[in-house]
Amino acid sequence: MRKKLTVAAYAVCVRDGQLLLARSPAEGGGYEWVLPGGGMDHGEHPNDTVVRELEEETGYRIEITGFLGIDSFRHVSPRRFGRRPVDRHGVRLMYEGKVIAGDLHNETNGSTDMAAWHPLEAVPTLNRVHLIDAALTLWRDRPAGGGG
Repeated sequence: MRKKLTVAAYAVCVRDGQLLLARSPAEGGGYEWVLPGGGMDHGEHPNDTVVRELEEETGYRIEITGFLGIDSFRHVSPRRFGRRPVDRHGVRLMYEGKVIAGDLHNETNGSTDMAAWHPLEAVPTLNRVHLIDAALTLWRDRPAGGGG
């Protein structure tokens, strides 16, 4: 079985009761909302990753104001098309960020196609990835151990 580790960094940016999100194509069609952020490049510090990814996906430059915690998952993909199964392990670092510059824009030729602010109370009604709920729980509760 092949093993694959990915590390990514995401930001929770809340301003005036609204959460900044990006929209991404969903598996099986349609779209889902995601936290701005993404995969860390080899040799890149996670703090730089979240600042870079957020600017690419939203047009905003942020200041990191806190580290919220870690979300970790594993998923084994079955054998497909003659390939060995893959044991995927994702480590997602979540930060709190404050917009300090830039103008909202949509990413072109990237992993997302739209960025928008959403009222916090409307987030549960959105088609969204689980990571948003995990990140908002960390943002609200601020657990001493930073999640897990």
